[in-house]
Amino acid sequence: MYLSRVEIAVQDVQRMRSLTHLGAYHDWVEKSFPDEIEAGVRKRHLWRIDRLNDKYYLLIVSENKPDLDHLGIHGVPGTAMTKIYDNFLAKIAEKKTYRFRLTANPSYKVMQPGKKNGRVYPHITVAQQKKWLAERQEKLGFEFIFRETDQGTVPSFEIVDRDWKILRRKKSRKVELSCVTFEGIIRVTDAKKFKKALTSGIGREKAYGMGLMTVIPN
Repeated sequence: MYLSRVEIAVQDVQRMRSLTHLGAYHDWVEKSFPDEIEAGVRKRHLWRIDRLNDKYYLLIVSENKPDLDHLGIHGVPGTAMTKIYDNFLAKIAEKKTYRFRLTANPSYKVMQPGKKNGRVYPHITVAQQKKWLAERQEKLGFEFIFRETDQGTVPSFEIVDRDWKILRRKKSRKVELSCVTFEGIIRVTDAKKFKKALTSGIGREKAYGMGLMTVIPN
């Protein structure tokens, strides 16, 4: 596995001209793996957009190494980089604690009579979105560490950003996806499940910048 990053050239009008929606970012990510395109084998590439101070970064977790020239097409020159992720993943173990960041699409499905597939709806409120993540912690191989506050004992994670992102699919009308970023502290309860969450993603709309969790030792 590889972890890659490039600073997005948000001040460069020419480089940003086509990056007007999530689908364009998806295309950028996919084209950063020309060997996969040539071989006709498309792997899943988890990605998200991070904002750190006044800079924006595209972050990618992938099975194969991206082509840095393609990755840098919409980036600040010289900022595209990649490193082997397996070395970090190998050190993950039960009971270790980490600070995490996750951008996801909290949602739920409602089955409809007479239809095979249900309809997906986004969770709207902060409480609903936090509950969505809390309900998945066991399945994902971690647990939240609790802390004492004036409101009592609460899990140590927060929503730090909520937004609606535009997505234009080919031959489809414009849609908006709920995009929620969580940060906090977790403890690993099942290393195998947790590694799968880090490399396979969490929730829906993974192709469009959702589901990537990254962690650093606490």
